[in-house]
Amino acid sequence: MSYTILWADAVEEESDSYLRTFEGRGSQKTYAYYLVDHVRWMVREGLTTATVTVLDLHRYLGAVGAEVQMPWGEPWRVPPKRPYGASALDVAASCLKGFYLHNCTRKGVNDELRAALAVQRLPTTPDRSRAFLGHVKASMPANPLTQTRRGGRTRRRHPKMLPDGARPELRQVVNTARDEMVVVWLSDSSLRIGGLTGLHLVDLHLRENADCGECKSPHIHVCHRWGNPNRAAAKIKPDWKVEDGVITGGEIYRASPAMVSTYFKYVTTEYAMHAAGHGMLLIQLAGPRRGEPWTADAARGMLRRAGRRAGLPGRIKPHSFRHQITNDVMDVTDGDPFVAKAIGNWASAKTVDEIYGHPDMHSPQFVAALKAVWGEEE
Repeated sequence: MSYTILWADAVEEESDSYLRTFEGRGSQKTYAYYLVDHVRWMVREGLTTATVTVLDLHRYLGAVGAEVQMPWGEPWRVPPKRPYGASALDVAASCLKGFYLHNCTRKGVNDELRAALAVQRLPTTPDRSRAFLGHVKASMPANPLTQTRRGGRTRRRHPKMLPDGARPELRQVVNTARDEMVVVWLSDSSLRIGGLTGLHLVDLHLRENADCGECKSPHIHVCHRWGNPNRAAAKIKPDWKVEDGVITGGEIYRASPAMVSTYFKYVTTEYAMHAAGHGMLLIQLAGPRRGEPWTADAARGMLRRAGRRAGLPGRIKPHSFRHQITNDVMDVTDGDPFVAKAIGNWASAKTVDEIYGHPDMHSPQFVAALKAVWGEEE
């Protein structure tokens, strides 16, 4: 599946040329949505690639939510749209830099903008750590459109955990075996919602010593597929294949006994009654599309409504389950980020340690350390 931007009667050529460089990657869809918003703003402002300046791009970012020290005119994203948050502004800045460098270079126009965007900076210690032969790096690409944050570095927000007692409360108020299975699977496996709603029955190896030979315990394979009819897709895309009807590869998540139990409860009742033969795990149970694959948005809506029925504070989001299990694993392993990384299929143990490796201020070790510093040891 590919994404591009259209006028009423033709393809928007500059956007299409840039988006083609991301063919087959998830970034293409993300950048297409950011670009279509920007192209509409350009039309309103009467600007083109040949005439836009870096100050115009800063004005646009101010109009969509950035803090810029200049007049930027009327807000562009007005209700019901919301201004971009910090992460969205970073994505927009990267998208705009790549878009204009690509098209200015391809068309040989606007040398001033191209020079303003093609700037460099000195590498930081994390840059050198990540790079092969990082010790010889003298410079790194910089983006003048990225919003500068206080202290010059990105502030990492503490992840939003589930309210206390969320899992048992949600299980009591859900209306179907499918919904109960979703709550349990998100709680016990750190699955992302795209990976969960994109599962096929062949991806499930819920028995000991499955034929794939990659995990002795019950487990599931999360495989990235572009062609799912509900458009659900896994975020991470490791290689996978089918040999003699057996899935191998993909992201592997261990399955708890509760996951296996809720799966069989759902499959032997609701799934058996409404399955449509498409092979996907989660299906719609009512309405004109009964039996068709269930979407990630529908799963989010189910959790939101269940949270309200249970009287839980805030909005229950699927990713909060992933934060919660990672935090819980760090607590029971005395802060070992490598175990949490393996359980949650995180890309980096360092990231896990930075986000979740906070000390427990009521633990015996914490209290003993303070008493030692205060000179209160017995």
